[in-house]
Amino acid sequence: MLGDRSLFTDLESRVYFNHAAMSPPSRPVRDAIGTALESYARRGVAAWPEWMEQRDRLRGRIAGLLGAAADDVALVPNTSAGVLDIAWSIRWRPGDRILVFEGDFPSNVTPWQRVAARCGVELQFLDRADLRDEEGLARIEARIAAGCRLLAVSAVEFQTGFRSPLQRLGEAVHAAGGELFVDGIQALGAVPLDVHAEGIDYLAAGGHKWLMGVEGTGMLYVAPSARHHLDPAYVSWLSHEDGARFLFGETGQLRHDRPLRRDAAVFEGGVNNSIGYAGLEAAVAILQRLGVANIHDHVQTILDRIEVAFVERGFRSARSTDPAQRSCILSLTPPRGIDLAAMQVALADQGIATATPDGYLRLSPHWPNDVGQVRDLVTVLDVVLVELQE
Repeated sequence: MLGDRSLFTDLESRVYFNHAAMSPPSRPVRDAIGTALESYARRGVAAWPEWMEQRDRLRGRIAGLLGAAADDVALVPNTSAGVLDIAWSIRWRPGDRILVFEGDFPSNVTPWQRVAARCGVELQFLDRADLRDEEGLARIEARIAAGCRLLAVSAVEFQTGFRSPLQRLGEAVHAAGGELFVDGIQALGAVPLDVHAEGIDYLAAGGHKWLMGVEGTGMLYVAPSARHHLDPAYVSWLSHEDGARFLFGETGQLRHDRPLRRDAAVFEGGVNNSIGYAGLEAAVAILQRLGVANIHDHVQTILDRIEVAFVERGFRSARSTDPAQRSCILSLTPPRGIDLAAMQVALADQGIATATPDGYLRLSPHWPNDVGQVRDLVTVLDVVLVELQE
């Protein structure tokens, strides 16, 4: 199935290299959403228990991508929701220090800034460029050793595709008595992850990018070792053990003293996007069949060829020369005199979907793409470059 576009028959772009922004839903995802919607249309609230069970399956599938257990995973609407859940559930103490990275996506910076402002916690910025070499990593480790309650980092940088050394960061943070929070949205589904091996305490990701689900679906991982000292801030009726029992059981089950759940799903709170999660399960099932490591290798073959072609035409690649630092994103800066925004529009007009995050041309293939599409991309690129230089 790698390189097979047959599940995307309605996709207008002939070359869709923009999965780092949003993946188009495949036919199985659309069918699963349709099935869930039809179920609710026929049965109304009687369908709800069935789709609550489906969420249990989905937690297990997502946990499998992380090397975790289903109880460690909560279903949340998006990455930001997961960050906020943890940011406001940690018992902050005077003198605590949060470390974040300059240039990270705002979803993994803004919540920590608010925590610092409202809880009297110190927030410091680190330089993401320091993640790329030994000298820089030594500087980061020194900052961590000086005091770190929590380090927040993206598994993969959204602009350049650089893959962070999570295991090394986790070791440094834990040695300092802190915890590691990872924004995993640009990695989960396309980059192999192991939360235990990499020392990740928390990880949040949305479902509409590399997981290939739809908007309004996401996940939050909470390590078992972290759950006991959190004080969940955003909780509601389904955060309780047997929270829905009073709706489907015998008389006298409506109680307000039920204990909170002890698994990660305590953060789910209330009724969520069951229809979207039906689609996400179908998408994750495909990823599991293909294997994330296989997907990653497949995409590297495509990116290798794209990178050579673009560099030959005067582009500068931001992709690391170290394979361990590579994701499924290739970002480039154009030759002098080329308007990046105009290039992106011109490529789109010719059916090539890309993105331009803050000064880069970003290409992000996934499992449905194939090596043959590189030829189509380069053919269009040559025409566009001539037009832009005239």
